[in-house]
This record gives sequence, structure tokens and C-alpha cells, in this order.
Amino acid sequence: MDKKFDVVIVGSGVAGLYAALNFPSDVEILLVSKRELPLSNSSLAQGGVACVLDTVHDDYKLHITDTLIAGKYKNNLSAVEKLVQEGPSDVLRIKELGVDFDLNPDGTMCKTLEAGHSRHRIVHHKDSTGKAIVDKLIEVVQTLPNVTICDNALVYSIKKVLNGFYISILKDNKSYYYGCSYCLLATGGIGRVYKYTTNSAIATGDGIAFAYMLGAKISHLSRVQFHPTAFAAEKDRERFLISEAVRGEGAVLLNNAGERFAFNYDSRGELAPRDVVSDAIIKESVKTQSEKFYLDITDKPADFVKQRFPMIYERCLEEGVDITKDRIPVFPCQHYLMGGINVDLNARTSVDGLYAAGECSHTGVHGANRLASNSLLEALVFSRSAANDITEQIKKYGRRPLGNEPAHRSTEGKHIPKGCRSQIREILQDTYFVIPKPEKYRESYEKVMAILDELLSENYEINSDLIEAKSIAIVASIILEEVKEGINL
Repeated sequence: MDKKFDVVIVGSGVAGLYAALNFPSDVEILLVSKRELPLSNSSLAQGGVACVLDTVHDDYKLHITDTLIAGKYKNNLSAVEKLVQEGPSDVLRIKELGVDFDLNPDGTMCKTLEAGHSRHRIVHHKDSTGKAIVDKLIEVVQTLPNVTICDNALVYSIKKVLNGFYISILKDNKSYYYGCSYCLLATGGIGRVYKYTTNSAIATGDGIAFAYMLGAKISHLSRVQFHPTAFAAEKDRERFLISEAVRGEGAVLLNNAGERFAFNYDSRGELAPRDVVSDAIIKESVKTQSEKFYLDITDKPADFVKQRFPMIYERCLEEGVDITKDRIPVFPCQHYLMGGINVDLNARTSVDGLYAAGECSHTGVHGANRLASNSLLEALVFSRSAANDITEQIKKYGRRPLGNEPAHRSTEGKHIPKGCRSQIREILQDTYFVIPKPEKYRESYEKVMAILDELLSENYEINSDLIEAKSIAIVASIILEEVKEGINL
């Protein structure tokens, strides 16, 4: 063992970073980032953070109700109440840490409206809120003497022992072995299980796969959210998001004939929840025999659009689209996961000492469909809860001996066959997209299981290709098993 820590945090998005800064200074932490620190799904979050800061024009009950409606009343009410009631204090705390939220002339935070919300309650930093939060949290965490940061490091094994875990990490082609009493998984989403996604390249479901192999309960992994308005690039696997806030500020959704159509499918039109709008686009696509769809915000003053959505404006310009003059080509793609590693209100999993927070976890907050801008709030609230609970455990039980260190296998071996990940992505994209194809569930499940069996049975070289392929295969197999059996939907 190279070193023992009190806590190892796997993941450096909002959940991992905010957890790290909520521990007392005498708790020794290792924070592991698969790539460079700023690369995470959190950094890609555009819209903002939903929270009730103005109790004159808004209240907790309204935010709770909006969350339940979007989630089709399949939410964990206790988790939703915790999210909504505790979240505002976390948002105010990160503001105090220096997160540069947009402010009104009177110094209060600007609040915008997004689909599914009944009030203007989303605080933001222009259209790059996630990046603003992540960058500031990184800056703060890097000053903490009790936090060791290990970036560009691949966790490839987590093994449970008597009083903790042994974690194997590959960095600079060398293996390192760390012990810890507690492990917090904050590894983000599963976007790379699909052919097209708004998620970053690291979103391969690694934390969910590790938790599954440790015997943790995984819940509702088939609750995958497809965002209705990703930029419809011709070839890119990673498609950048055209934020919900663009529709919240008045953009309209048009079909290939330039006609508004969303109101034909739901009375809320473009401001219906994401799953409803995605479903409407796919149905309209079938009706019109076209995948050409557009967001149009050209009615708004050009200066307003550029100031409100500078990142989207610049990113679209790179694709040859001036959103102040041109319609934005959009189409649904994979965006978010509502299910994940099942946790309680303190972010505890079913495995002793193992915690999970952020998108890889299943708190029950989102139900069957996430309400816009609740995700960053969830990452803040439940990562803080994890840090607080682990701290209480350390105070209560002290620093116990881990147990015998397990044997570590060599990282050498043959390289995995080409195309494993691409095959799985094609299968999920075809079988379980916005409008699923139940007739393909069984055949697709068997294909994915055959790939997974091969990856697990052969002695392949341990590298990012193998670990991510195994993660993708495990996640896809769980999704397809759930839908095949008609459970957890």
C-alpha cells in the first residue's frame, strides 16, 4: 500500500469538490480525477442552480411540487424536501466562496425561468454556471492542506476489506495502491453508453460499475433523460447543449417547415419538461419524416442574446450559426441519468463505508424525469451530507485498521478487441432512445452480455480502454435487464 487516507473521493465535479471542502481539516482526503480537474459534466452545466431564495414570490412547496410533477410523482419525497429546504444555504455558501453569480443592480442574484418551473428561481452565471462553480471550487480545494489531488489518474479497482477499501489507480502507466476507511463515488453520468450525448468523454459510468461489482444496490438505471435541444451536429459524438434557459428566455421550437408544433403535444409547449418536449420532437419527426428541427430566438435583441448566452453564441458561431440571426439546428440526445447507485439521505450506499453523490447516485430526488437545474443543487446538498456523515462516523468509531491488503494483479495483458464500446453505443441508441423499442430488448441484452462476458473472462491489459469498456457494458446490461423485465421504470 502506497498510503492510507481517511477518505478517497473518486471524481472531481461539483459533488466531489464540494464534499472535499466540507470535511474538517484533520480528515485526510485523496481526491482522484480521471482526467484534468476542470473536465467534468458539472463544468458543462449551462442553465444554473434551482433554489428558493425569494420567499416573497416563491416558496419551498412550489419548488417541491414542480419537482414532483416533472418526476411523474415517482420521486422520493423526503429527498426532494431535503434538496429544496437545505439547498439555498449551500448556494449562498458557494456564493460566499466567490462563485460569480449574475447579480441585479440591487445586489440580489438574477433568477431565470426554465421549463417545468412555476417561478423564476434559477440563479446562474450567464450560460456557463457549472464551469463558474467548478472553477471556483477547484481554486478553494487546491488550498486545503488535508486534500491530496491526484489528476489524470484512472481508478481501475476498488476492493472491500474489513474496515474500508483498497483502491488501485493507474497514473503515468504506473500502478498505485491506496487504502481508505471511506470511499465517496462522485463519478458523474453514463453519457458515453450512447452514440450521441451532451456528456464529456469521461462519462462512462465507472462509479456505478465499481459499486455494482462491490454489491451495492443499483436503482432505476433505465431512467435516462434525453435533452430535447442538443445542437444537431453532423458527426460529433459529443453534442453541446442548447440550454433550457434559451427556451425560458423566449426561444420557440420549429419543425422542418418552420412551424411551431410543441403546443400540439402539450399545453405547456416549449416550456414542458424535457421528456415531454423530446417525445414531441420524435413524434413530429415521424409525422413529418424529417429530423430537421430548430430553436429560434432571433426575435430577441441581439445584444441581449449575446450577453445572456455568450458561450452558446460563440459555440454556435464555430458551427457557422449566428443565433441572433439564424435558427439553431437541434435534436434530442442522451443528457442525464436519474437512476444510479442507491443512497439514503446521508448519501450512504448499501455497502458499509461506501458513499455516492452527484449524477452517479440515486437519491430519488428526480423521480422518472429530472426538473431543469436541480442537478447541481443535488450535487451540493448530498455531497455535503456525505462529508458530514463520514465525519460523524470517524468521530464515533475512530480510525480503525483496514484489514489485510488484497493481492493486486498485473496490469499487463493483451489489448481488448476494437469496437466493443461502439457496438454497445449503437445498441443503446437503437433500442432505448426517446421512444424505446421493446421488441428489441431481449436481443440487445444478449448482445451486450456477450461483450461483457468476453471483457470479464479474458486477461486483458488494464488501461482506460478496458475499464471504460467494462463500465459501459455493465451499465448497458443493467439498463437493458431492467427494461426487458419491465422493472424499475
